[in-house]
Amino acid sequence: MASTSTSRLLLRGGMVIDGTGAPARAADVLIEGDRIVALVERDTHSGTPAGDIAVRDITGLTVAPGFIDSHTHDDGYLLSHRDMVPKVSQGITTVVTGNCGISLAPSPDAGKLPQPLDLLGPRELFRFPRFADWLAALQDTPAAVNVIPLVGHTTLRVAVMEDLQRPATPEESARMRDLLGEALEAGAFGMSTGTFYPPAAHATTREIIDVGDAMRARGGIYATHLRDEADHIDAAIEEALEIGQALGARVVFSHHKLAGERNHGHSAVTLARIGRASTSQPVCLDCHPYPATSTMLRLDRVRLARRTMITWSDGYPAAQGRDFDELQRELGLDDDQMLAHLSPAGAIYFLMSQDDVDRILADPQCMVGSDGLPFDKHPHPRQWGTFTRILADTVRERGLLSLETAIHKMTGLAARYYGLPDRGQLQPGMRADLVVFDAATVTDRATFDAPIQASEGIAGVWVNGVCVWDGKHPTGAYPGRMLVPMAV
Repeated sequence: MASTSTSRLLLRGGMVIDGTGAPARAADVLIEGDRIVALVERDTHSGTPAGDIAVRDITGLTVAPGFIDSHTHDDGYLLSHRDMVPKVSQGITTVVTGNCGISLAPSPDAGKLPQPLDLLGPRELFRFPRFADWLAALQDTPAAVNVIPLVGHTTLRVAVMEDLQRPATPEESARMRDLLGEALEAGAFGMSTGTFYPPAAHATTREIIDVGDAMRARGGIYATHLRDEADHIDAAIEEALEIGQALGARVVFSHHKLAGERNHGHSAVTLARIGRASTSQPVCLDCHPYPATSTMLRLDRVRLARRTMITWSDGYPAAQGRDFDELQRELGLDDDQMLAHLSPAGAIYFLMSQDDVDRILADPQCMVGSDGLPFDKHPHPRQWGTFTRILADTVRERGLLSLETAIHKMTGLAARYYGLPDRGQLQPGMRADLVVFDAATVTDRATFDAPIQASEGIAGVWVNGVCVWDGKHPTGAYPGRMLVPMAV
């Protein structure tokens, strides 16, 4: 499928899955400019609509709304790799940035870049004193995908505080609140936190509420990498619900998981708690389909995991792609010596149960988010394969979700939770973000051993009516937009 600049396009012969959860149906999709103008049921007409129109025959294929990646760390990647191949090659047309408390802006001083901020990319990307400056850069040089931006509380802390190993003072909280207010005014959808990480671990519940007070009049998103996803997850969930209630914000439980074997199965309890909370306040969650996670190298995660793979290491670059235990035996170092030898470094941790992953993914309030780290030298395969893995493994091979339900989680559900009234569904009047794929063959190719591999079976991707992926290659078009927050 070649890129086209025509203003009218008919996708003819495919099966439509519209993003609402409704059954697939035979219909042609008519696009004009950046909008869907009609779904033409094939049993009610013959021929092609009149006028100057390009036709793409997609017989045997499925057309759906473009996928919304509800949890990414693509803040800097959007600027340095505008074609966004890891995302468009798996059908993604919109990414949510600024998660886990870390956003590229407002950038801290060049000398202050503690982990995990470096997960967003090299230091030179941190060049935007105001959140509005980063938004302006993306508007001046747009990427191939749309962006839903969040502001990271950890980034605010690093920008304002000299000593991160304590709670913020009232004055520091006020400065962070002002920066958050500026970001919200510029177009941010809300704030994320990552109190799991050292730069924010000493932040109190009160600090987060005081900083987030800038959101109170606007509503918005409060996305949280919980303070603990292992033994103390229940208390961490209660803290997040308290913060969301105080701010009048929707709580997004980021990459919901149960870490460590002794916590396996506890997702039945956590999901029930989140479900009860949904009756009195807006909540939702996201996850990916893998039983492994990835972040900075930490001994507490190493000790919980049944296996740890190093994704990158500044201290010992030869560790990349190697197992921690194997290296430890080879080098003859204890845990603390290994951490010192490898750091700063990143790792993949195999510490979740596939049964928990499946239960979480099936929850009616769960969206799909890759949580990929695009600058890792040996990344988790989720950066390249999350959405197609669900289509292949979760839907086609194991039958845990219907195709319509999976598509709904990737599109209409995420659009509703993030307040996107004109995206996430194939309906007349909606923006023309679309993906065409072969439901019988679509699959991820990225693996833990060879993670940088594009998916197969994605035949074409359109963003705002413009083709950005032709089935094999990016087209070189950059029609992505900064999306505008609505009521969530």
